[in-house]
Amino acid sequence: MVRTPLTPEERERGERLGRLLREARGSRSMAEVAASAGLSAETLRKIETGRAPTPAFFTVAALAGALGLSMDELVGRCSPSAPLAA
Repeated sequence: MVRTPLTPEERERGERLGRLLREARGSRSMAEVAASAGLSAETLRKIETGRAPTPAFFTVAALAGALGLSMDELVGRCSPSAPLAA
């Protein structure tokens, strides 16, 4: 099966998600947060760096729970109209 290439907007949304997750993780290690969410550290690394710009819903939900973020906040801050953090 051939995947349709991502649009620039989808790539940007993935980058925004990665930045938000890195910020929310703070000083906690990637391995600690990934384990808390039931993911591998490599999966979290790919999401945070934008190499996996369209993670599965349940992956995002697990990370949101581990980081104390609401899904509404993630959606709002990852939308193209959301302001970028400095």
